[in-house]
Amino acid sequence: MGLNDIKDRIAQAETAAGRAAGTVELIAVSKVQPNARVASVLDQGHRCFGENRVQEAAGKWPDFRESYDGIDLHLIGPLQTNKARQAFELFQSIHTLDRPKLAKTFARLAQEMGHCPQLFVQVNTGEEPQKAGVLPADADEFIKDCLALDLPVRGVMCIPPVDEEAALHFALLAKIGARNGLSGLSMGMSSDFEKAISFGATHVRVGSAIFGAREAG
Repeated sequence: MGLNDIKDRIAQAETAAGRAAGTVELIAVSKVQPNARVASVLDQGHRCFGENRVQEAAGKWPDFRESYDGIDLHLIGPLQTNKARQAFELFQSIHTLDRPKLAKTFARLAQEMGHCPQLFVQVNTGEEPQKAGVLPADADEFIKDCLALDLPVRGVMCIPPVDEEAALHFALLAKIGARNGLSGLSMGMSSDFEKAISFGATHVRVGSAIFGAREAG
């Protein structure tokens, strides 16, 4: 396993799905990975990374940006409203827009700071009470409200329940995205990204298969 292996598998999955090469963005999930492992992936030319926590990203990526050009950083973990400003400064994309209060905060910061990361609305496709995300039944209205705030909503994101068939959730997310005119589908992780690509994923989030097992929880 490693970066090149994952890229090869993505290319094969694109071909199998009848999709053009390069239509899937690989987000290398670098949360709680040692800096040496992250630097090794950067040295191989990869530039798109995902982090779960603003605080961890703030302690890691400003230094990397001094040494490497073109880093594209994605927030893929839940975001507290009081960390939204810092997230705007660090990340090019945020995949976890999931509630009206956060949307309104983003809209205010976009006006104040003059820019806004690309946004994905997180949908709780499994309707799991412990998981963030808008419920599927509420997704259309929430997306409409976000667009009315002039937010740059690029797509939708989901994390399927671990004990359910992921394909059902990928299909549901693709339908929600399509009927709202959103082209971005952030779905699929180390264990199921090829299946996600077959359902139209544009962004897959792969960590352990690139970096090896994480050293902390």
